[in-house]
Amino acid sequence: MKRATPYLMFAGNAEEAFAYYHQVFGGEAPEIIRYRDMDTSGRDMGTPDADLVAHVSLKIADETVLMGSDLSGTYLENHVVGTNVEIHLAAHDADEAHRVFAALAEGGTESMPLAKVAWSELFGSCVHRYGIRWMVDYAGEVQYGAG
Repeated sequence: MKRATPYLMFAGNAEEAFAYYHQVFGGEAPEIIRYRDMDTSGRDMGTPDADLVAHVSLKIADETVLMGSDLSGTYLENHVVGTNVEIHLAAHDADEAHRVFAALAEGGTESMPLAKVAWSELFGSCVHRYGIRWMVDYAGEVQYGAG
């Protein structure tokens, strides 16, 4: 694995929370991508969800980045404080992503099957048999937002 990163889910206040974390940890301002900035695949972004944070990241230590997003739709309906933290794993290659995802999902629940998405060659999420939420990601050659 290249790295493991804490990923925090919020009920509409991710931007406020990350502004707070920026005050606490300092460094460069958080990088924010809103839902309206993403490939929405037909999703109606005329809704209030358009201004929510789809992804935010902030470097909080020499080798640690804190990431997060606002939840929407059914994800928000099922939001429970205390279960809103996931561990994001950045794989070295596709084989590692497939191997690790399969192992973590075995006996658990796949929230999103490992597949190509707009920001990554492979991305998936699951809750493993011990109840911890995981995201497995292999960016590959994808450079999200590069034209």
